[in-house]
Amino acid sequence: MNARMHLPHAHGARIPDDRERLTVAAEVLGLLADRTRLALLSRLSEGEADVSTLTDACGAARPSVSQHLARLRLAGLVTTRKEGRRVVYALGHGHLRRLVEEALSVADHRIGRLPPHD
Repeated sequence: MNARMHLPHAHGARIPDDRERLTVAAEVLGLLADRTRLALLSRLSEGEADVSTLTDACGAARPSVSQHLARLRLAGLVTTRKEGRRVVYALGHGHLRRLVEEALSVADHRIGRLPPHD
């Protein structure tokens, strides 16, 4: 993924053409195609968390978690805020929460945790 990926954030942003939409969507899905990043986003869909909490939640080493969070932040998929010396992460928008939930639901169906669905 390109570190300078641009995701339009403002509701008043211009409407991208289909080629641009598909390119950005593929970049977002590419970011989700990593187990650690997906675990981080899944945990963040439950609410804000700091690096220590996220490290515990995804079971990866802290340096790895920090690198994945940096990629997600650069892509605009997560936001940060300072709470004293602590950095707190949150999902960038609700659409991402639904996308992560749907991806995990598809996985549940594939591994037999849920019955097939149309």
